[in-house]
Amino acid sequence: MKGRVAAIAGALLLLAGCGGSSSKPSSTSSASSSQPSPARTVTTPIRVGSAPASITLSSPAFAAGGTIPSVYTCSGRDISPPLRWSGVPSGTRELALELIDADAPGGPFLHWALAHIPPSVRSLAAGESVPPGTVAGSNSFGKIGYGGPCPPPGAKAHRYVFVLLALRSPSGLSRGFGAGALPVARALAIGRLQATFGRP
Repeated sequence: MKGRVAAIAGALLLLAGCGGSSSKPSSTSSASSSQPSPARTVTTPIRVGSAPASITLSSPAFAAGGTIPSVYTCSGRDISPPLRWSGVPSGTRELALELIDADAPGGPFLHWALAHIPPSVRSLAAGESVPPGTVAGSNSFGKIGYGGPCPPPGAKAHRYVFVLLALRSPSGLSRGFGAGALPVARALAIGRLQATFGRP
């Protein structure tokens, strides 16, 4: 029952926030026809309080607390932004990443998830240029990969949180893994970067 409510909430959010997009509504339709979406089971950054925030996560495209440029959103090219980080602890076997809309009407909305990022990697280029072996999960739009910020037009700007996890053991996840699948209990450390975006 909860899964069906989540799927309905996700569909309503897409209609309200992404009505101008020709691709995202169709992707949601195909996703909901197969099985209920797990979009509302996102675990980070809400339930990772036990991991020290010792990773510094930033972007050369925008400042922490600033505005995400439209090129990285549904109002622009909808490509993933460049990211860089430092402070990954020794013993890290894998890095994982999520981008979450913390202010979505139906609850946390997953825009991007990556797993199997090699622990030696210290940055990601714009446009989903990911290291070999990295896998992308399914987002709340029902697509695999990145789906940029796309809040409802006219609403207050939403907060978007990038979360980087340093895992002590491999996640074992494969391409298309669902929201909430990242093993947050294995996190040695965490890094967060928050920014905002709103549509007129």
